[in-house]
Amino acid sequence: MSNHKQPAPHSGPPGTPHDLVREIVYQIRRLMQARELYTKELSKHYQVSAPQLNCLLALYENGPLPPSHIARIIMVKSSTVTGIIDRLELKGLVTRLRNSPDRRVINIQLTKEGRRLAKNAPPPIQQKIVDGLKRLPKKEAEQIVRGLNTLTQMLDVQDLPVE
Repeated sequence: MSNHKQPAPHSGPPGTPHDLVREIVYQIRRLMQARELYTKELSKHYQVSAPQLNCLLALYENGPLPPSHIARIIMVKSSTVTGIIDRLELKGLVTRLRNSPDRRVINIQLTKEGRRLAKNAPPPIQQKIVDGLKRLPKKEAEQIVRGLNTLTQMLDVQDLPVE
């Protein structure tokens, strides 16, 4: 992903409302393209998806965890994390541990290969955003929050669960 900034396509004098709308849409598209490129690179080089990598990293940083804890850490539904774990298990990256007399109680643990991948994989794309936001002055971060809240309200998605 290049840091080269291309100007948004413009029509009309700079600073007009139409120009601002085009710039906002252009920047949203750049964010979506960056995520798509990151996902393709993960798949090509590591054969995992972004949610699968997030799961591996949660286990790498926290040790064996029940699926419900993984779901909370990576901000997905428990039903979603079950599918992620199934796919990681098929790839030999995690195992399910049943250490309790109650066979319903399971923990997910990284395999040796899962630990290696988690150790060597690139950070999740959101980590770049987190790192950048931490460097911003508080007022600028607050402006971003307000702008994003406005956009999610326009799309009527502010109350949807994050997946």
